[in-house]
Amino acid sequence: MNSEHSIPLSLDRRIQSYLRANVSAGRDTARIGPFLASSDPASANMYRNYAVPQDGANPEPSEISALIGWFEQRSRVARLEYLPSVAPHVEQALVRSGFSVEGRLPVMICKMETGTHCPCPEGIELLAAQDDLTLRVAAQAQNEAYGEECATEADVARLRRTVQSGGMVLLARDWHTGEGAGAGLYSAPFEGVTEIAAIGVRPRFRRRGIAGALTSHLNQAAIESGIQIAFLMAAGPAEERLYARAGFVTCSQILHISKERPG
Repeated sequence: MNSEHSIPLSLDRRIQSYLRANVSAGRDTARIGPFLASSDPASANMYRNYAVPQDGANPEPSEISALIGWFEQRSRVARLEYLPSVAPHVEQALVRSGFSVEGRLPVMICKMETGTHCPCPEGIELLAAQDDLTLRVAAQAQNEAYGEECATEADVARLRRTVQSGGMVLLARDWHTGEGAGAGLYSAPFEGVTEIAAIGVRPRFRRRGIAGALTSHLNQAAIESGIQIAFLMAAGPAEERLYARAGFVTCSQILHISKERPG
């Protein structure tokens, strides 16, 4: 992480507060010690099943054991996603209980005055997906982009909740055929903070600038709607470079950490 672009701890706390609010949308949740645990009853995808600690948490071994048990009861991997700067004592406590670090992902933000407008590639149109037809096309494009199965009713319902709760789903569509090329979203804001997420482009549409256009347009739409902080997480160096070209800067770090279930 480049300290030159580090944001104040107060903004890290705002992002962490957003994470805790976001896990409650359409999921089963429980407060277990200093953790807010969440599980998606319709999907075992690990990125939809995780816990977020309270600020300054210093969990006891018994509380971590209870957290593990809660996920195991639901046939889910016990895992967490959070900003370590806000809860610096949690990681070592988890490691002592058998957790392993999955990754430390860059958290990036972009302000309108520093953003770069990424134009839509020729032959591609961007539109807000709002009805069931366009939401299904968006869900299918995202699933194919991430190597998942065909879109289900639960996938469409998840995107519908995003729109109904104040977020946005943006679909990239082939101008001539109407075929979905890719999609992304920003989620329902919480206290002026939202996440730009699920940016995905189907394999045969890649390397045309569609991901950059989706990211740029989602950021612009979020800020113009009055949202103060639109952040995203870069999955790796290539994604970090892509978002940097759209004017995003790495400002913090999110930890993904989990405990493997017994074989």
